[in-house]
Amino acid sequence: MVGGMTFSIHGLAVARGIAIGRAVLVASSRVDVAHYFIEPAQVEREIERVRRGRDAVVDELHRLQQTISQLGPKDAPHELRALLDVHLMLLQDEEMVGGVKHWIRDRLYNAEWALTTQLEMVARQFDEMEDEYLRERKADLEQITEKVLRAMLGQTTSGLPAGIAATRKTSSAELQLEDTDTPLVLIAHEISPSDMLQFKQGLFAGFVTDVGGKTSHTAIVARSMDIPAVVGARTASQLVRQDDWVIIDGDAGVVIVDPSPIILAEYQYKQRQLDLERSRLGRLLDTPAVTLDGEKVELLANIEMPEDAHAAMKAGAVGVGLFRSEFLFMGRHGHLPDEEEQYRAYCRAVEGMGGLPVTIRTVDIGADKPMDSTVIEGNHLNPALGLRAIRWSLADPSMFLTQLRAILRAAAHGPVKMLIPMLAHLSEIRQTVALVEQARAELQREGLPCGPVLLGAMIEIPAAALTLKTFLKHFDYLSVGTNDLIQYTLAIDRADESVAHLYDPLHPAVLRLLADTIAECRAQGKDVSVCGEMAGDVAMTRLLLGLGLRSFSMHPAQILAVKQEVLRADTNRLQPWAQTVLNADEPSAAMGC
Repeated sequence: MVGGMTFSIHGLAVARGIAIGRAVLVASSRVDVAHYFIEPAQVEREIERVRRGRDAVVDELHRLQQTISQLGPKDAPHELRALLDVHLMLLQDEEMVGGVKHWIRDRLYNAEWALTTQLEMVARQFDEMEDEYLRERKADLEQITEKVLRAMLGQTTSGLPAGIAATRKTSSAELQLEDTDTPLVLIAHEISPSDMLQFKQGLFAGFVTDVGGKTSHTAIVARSMDIPAVVGARTASQLVRQDDWVIIDGDAGVVIVDPSPIILAEYQYKQRQLDLERSRLGRLLDTPAVTLDGEKVELLANIEMPEDAHAAMKAGAVGVGLFRSEFLFMGRHGHLPDEEEQYRAYCRAVEGMGGLPVTIRTVDIGADKPMDSTVIEGNHLNPALGLRAIRWSLADPSMFLTQLRAILRAAAHGPVKMLIPMLAHLSEIRQTVALVEQARAELQREGLPCGPVLLGAMIEIPAAALTLKTFLKHFDYLSVGTNDLIQYTLAIDRADESVAHLYDPLHPAVLRLLADTIAECRAQGKDVSVCGEMAGDVAMTRLLLGLGLRSFSMHPAQILAVKQEVLRADTNRLQPWAQTVLNADEPSAAMGC
């Protein structure tokens, strides 16, 4: 190995693990665009050039979709299919198409100039979006525009990006036939989904991109393919040279370039440990989650988008314990999703789980988690205590009824549970139950099929945890949102860095509320789960089992690690220990934390 100068580049950790290999650089290929005015007689010809370019790219994407349909999920993960759909949708977007025609007809711009001008107009709208996922679709738009430009210039758009051939002087076939013992890591300004498919799973051990966030398509696909990736590494593609040795630490979000032998050896050891641990956990995938003393434990997934159901199934979840429906509502600039759009989204999640139960939480949105940047106004002095979650829904009954109807209709397609966030008052419970009944009656009157739903409440406010008997008269099950319960019990704003150190899941008051909620539900024969961060924290698994919890809902990536703790646990032994922790002045000391 050539000893150069070791340096590190920091980005966002988006897909975990460690990759070590030689850098393959993909040059950022911005097409040079000619700008000139055309004669009025040439207008139709220029519009036709754009149309032909667009049609060529649409055809290419359709071919890729056919290729994908013949590949297994390992080579072409589900997320890649979804992203190709996004690209096709953007290509056929009316605003994009209409805008390009406007620049050609009204301004007499040539076709390429019209296309790039419209791209800038639309990209600006993406930049202003509050929702991170939608904001990052701007990169998709830039990529497909570039593909159309290439098609118009008669350059091929399929195969590996021009950047690889240009920078490595190799064709894709040669790339695959290279010394396969040396892993390759891809360093790029950005990577399009279709390029991602060309690279397939086996070719690259990891990815680094200059741009992108946690929800950029590179991040989504890297997570689904389980490949270490760092995005948003700003100038990585300029700093790393072709064939440099690179370490991608996907857990820390760090890229180490030209590592010294000592650093390399350390990371190779770490990599072996992670691989061992992962393969050990992977063997537990089909093992039922049962404790040593025969107690069955339900391990569920928290999801944010309908498409996440696929990852939940792959991780061995036996259902969805929390589908955060607010992600359908964010970044919409006041245009809320209508009943049909919500119904389709919920159906996708239900069908994606193939008959396993899906718990849909009604919209948990408001001043602390605004839908748009415009909602943040100075009059919310303390947004965490303001008009949010169920308070917001009850303040707008027609909006709430739309959501309730969509959930009830989706329940005709598979087992659905409904979960109501942030309840504290009997009046809120009564209003909510009445609105659910009203939504069902409306659907039945209209002859629209709807299914049975179990109705549950989130326990996130101490007032709710202290009036459990009232709650259990009205609800089929409870789910404890530990993140908010800790915040409200300890009067700590989670988002405020100056008090973040006081946020303590093991505070005696928090544990008492949690233990009482579990005990009361068990005494009444009602189901109870925990869906906050605590559920996915392996340091808490034994304590929660000892307190009687048998249903945990967490990020799909945490399921197997928690399952391992469950399989090693004996709840008969954990019960008295958990009571000791519960009664201690300093529970963290009693737990040995």
